[in-house]
Amino acid sequence: MSLGSNKMHPKPFYAPSPWTFLVSAGFRSPRSGRMAGWMWLRCILGPHLQRIHRAPDQPRPEGRAGRRGWNYQPRSLEKHTDSILGWASAIWSLSYYGSPLLLCYLYRKGYICSSKLVPVSQYVGTVLVCLLGVACLRGWGRWKNSEYLQFITILEETKKDNTAPNKKKVRCYDFDFSNWPSDFSWTEVSNPKLSKAGVSLLKPEPRLRGAADSVLNSVRTVPCHIISFLIVHSFGRRMLYPGSVGLLQKAMRPMLQQGQARLIEEFDGQRNKLVACDGNEIDTMFVDRRRDGGQKGQTLVICCEGNAGFYEVGCMNTPLEGGYSVLGWNHPGFGGSTGVPFPQNEANAMDVVIQFAMHKLGFELKDIVVYAWSIGGFTASWAVMSYPEIQSVVLDASFDDLLPLALKVMPDSWRPLVQHTVRQYMNLNNAEQLVKYQGPVLLIRRTRDEIITTKGPEDVMSNRGNDLLLKLLQFRYPKIMTDEGIRAVRQWLGSSNQIEEASVYSGYEVDDDWCVSVLQSYQADRDVVFPWSVGEDMTLEGRRQLALFLARKYMRNFETTHCTPLPASEFHPPWRL
Repeated sequence: MSLGSNKMHPKPFYAPSPWTFLVSAGFRSPRSGRMAGWMWLRCILGPHLQRIHRAPDQPRPEGRAGRRGWNYQPRSLEKHTDSILGWASAIWSLSYYGSPLLLCYLYRKGYICSSKLVPVSQYVGTVLVCLLGVACLRGWGRWKNSEYLQFITILEETKKDNTAPNKKKVRCYDFDFSNWPSDFSWTEVSNPKLSKAGVSLLKPEPRLRGAADSVLNSVRTVPCHIISFLIVHSFGRRMLYPGSVGLLQKAMRPMLQQGQARLIEEFDGQRNKLVACDGNEIDTMFVDRRRDGGQKGQTLVICCEGNAGFYEVGCMNTPLEGGYSVLGWNHPGFGGSTGVPFPQNEANAMDVVIQFAMHKLGFELKDIVVYAWSIGGFTASWAVMSYPEIQSVVLDASFDDLLPLALKVMPDSWRPLVQHTVRQYMNLNNAEQLVKYQGPVLLIRRTRDEIITTKGPEDVMSNRGNDLLLKLLQFRYPKIMTDEGIRAVRQWLGSSNQIEEASVYSGYEVDDDWCVSVLQSYQADRDVVFPWSVGEDMTLEGRRQLALFLARKYMRNFETTHCTPLPASEFHPPWRL
């Protein structure tokens, strides 16, 4: 059955010929060569089309029962020419990254001279002309395909007139996100003059030195600065954020496309492009559950993915299965998002996501929960630090500081260099940001975590989530978290299963009702801003009980490894007094 058959596609995806779309777009004469040439040019320069999503109000097409969308099927000419251009792009990428070695080889062989470069340039020119011809043939193949012709017509109309009806039409297609029209920009609600600097971040405290000593030290550390810059802009960033590597994204592309189709076609997800203050384009997905009538649907969960996570297949599914409204987004350089995932770019992206949730989606900060997995704890802790009215934050398998984890994987001899590089370029100081938030917090620790432990998954005490909990409790309840209180909490943290936890808890004879009454009494009589002085005039036994009570309320254990998806049954709102 042909692709243009009326039995295969519901309206408006059916058209008897390409000219139908030209007429519907305003071209009165089908014989107009000028208009046809313009549409052919748009097909040549147009984006790849991967999938067509059936609109929610459309009937199911005959022959496609049970599916709300289908993969775009290019015809033979488009398919083969696109394959040729894909191989050419891959060869160019390899040549680009291998250019230093290639230039050295050509120089040693004596090819870098005028007598050799002239014929080489002729060969290159011939190849470029051939590739241009292949691109034109691909455009011809697209122009003869009614599905692609309708898509490119709708896309061009949306770029000219970015109205809600046109956006609804263009969202029925999955195509190269770089060609997606912008849905929201940071400048719409903020001062454009502040965009260059970006949002504010906490900076590491400078060491106090004399003026002469400071100048001398700066001169001595110039080589260290240069090496740190080269490391972080070459393999360092890619080691920390492997999801930004193009090769990995290409390998995961089928899985990402499948996950995106599921979010759109099963959950009526809405894809949007946000423009951050630094100009990066952020790829987001929003699933609205407010119309379902449940209380959970009135709460928006903003998800922050891990260093190799994408919203298509990441932690977004956990609150989604729990019935919440969910907003997922990809790190800069991940999926359809542009840029590179440095801390400043990450914070800029998180900021525009929150602004979008408030000003376009209509959620108030008190109805927003931030949920993060692993390295996503950095943007989540930045969000609640910068927007203290946010309802709560849930950090799953996260850590307090990147530096101990970086030192774990690098040689000991590199320690000063690693410290300088992390603090200067990748200062993911989650605990430092989190303690500035006054709202409810829940930490989820994976008891067999193999990623954020410094000694291995068998040593649960080396899990950096422990340090995140201790730093938070020590800031909020300094009179309770004395040496004895810390010792009791560490003993509880050393438990690797629920039986051991219960044994430690009962060993200290913790009375939950008494602990709640003490905290509520303090909250009622004094200012509730952290840090609290509760426990100041309390017995040693009372402080131990409160320390263990608070530790169990702020942290929940999940007996699994780092990358196991969190079940919806384990996703709970943080404890509130």
